[in-house]
Amino acid sequence: MSTAEGIIDLRSDTVTRPSDAMRAAMASAPVGDDVYGEDPTVNRLEALTAERLGTEAALFVPTGTQSNLLALITHCQRGDEYIVGEDAHTYKYEGGGAAVLGSIQPQTVAHEPDGSLSLERIASAIKADDFHFARSRLLCLENTIAGKVLPQAYIADAAALARSRGLLFHLDGARIFNAAVKLGIDVRDIACQFDSVSVCLSKGLGAPVGSVLCGEGDFIEAARRWRKMLGGGMRQAGIVAAAGIVALEQNVARLAEDHANARRLAELLLGTPGITLSMDEVQTNMVFVQVAAGQSDALSRHMEERGILISGRGRFRLVTHLDVDAADMDRVAGGFQAFFRA
Repeated sequence: MSTAEGIIDLRSDTVTRPSDAMRAAMASAPVGDDVYGEDPTVNRLEALTAERLGTEAALFVPTGTQSNLLALITHCQRGDEYIVGEDAHTYKYEGGGAAVLGSIQPQTVAHEPDGSLSLERIASAIKADDFHFARSRLLCLENTIAGKVLPQAYIADAAALARSRGLLFHLDGARIFNAAVKLGIDVRDIACQFDSVSVCLSKGLGAPVGSVLCGEGDFIEAARRWRKMLGGGMRQAGIVAAAGIVALEQNVARLAEDHANARRLAELLLGTPGITLSMDEVQTNMVFVQVAAGQSDALSRHMEERGILISGRGRFRLVTHLDVDAADMDRVAGGFQAFFRA
């Protein structure tokens, strides 16, 4: 279904509007004070998410940024470091929270073309047990990363490396369900290899707000304390948790439609003069297109005039989601093609 008022918004999958089913669930959700642990809808969402990922417990939080930060500061102490990809969300797009609020040093590693981190580079980044160095404590991966799915075999090897070197292992799994749907596996098969996983409900799953941090019971209880310190304790939060329940129950399998629409768009754009794209990168719900940097502003204006919102500069990320359909992909492709024909 196209977005409201004829606008096609491909800037992110965070722009989705809550469905009628979500709005109804939110309106009728039984609530209590979640800081006291008394909101039945929040408790149900946390139990459901933990069950889906196969973890002991889960914690509902306002944002994915907070969920990842809670994981980092729960796993690490001040002066520790975490090893992370140089383009990873936890390092590059979360305001430096780990360093600013957690006093945790990031040690970045370059991403490989498939989105993975070289095991050799990870190993070389791990510090010796020497008081001159920050203590290497945690390895963080992201799946999906720029729309690409990390292979299961690679994750298993990374987990083995982390454990052999005494590191904990966290996954920014904002789009972990996209990865599971793409691979045709149970999401538990991905989550089981990590000590903690952050799951976003407000991206491809379509909820208006919220993420869930999953892990062992003791870890989640420690994270709950940090959530309070960071101002993430919400009161009658069942109103928004209800939408997350609908997202998990109704919107996981349909992620395959988003993947198909992204593929359709890429195929329509492939070969368009002025556009460079790689079909190998189109694995889930993202299409990356490269244009001449000097054309970026004019292209964005051209598309917006046609009711199509995109974001980028030189390299544009086009993200499909539940508020766009196959017909919208034809319209988007036509907008690009009209610009480069002019």
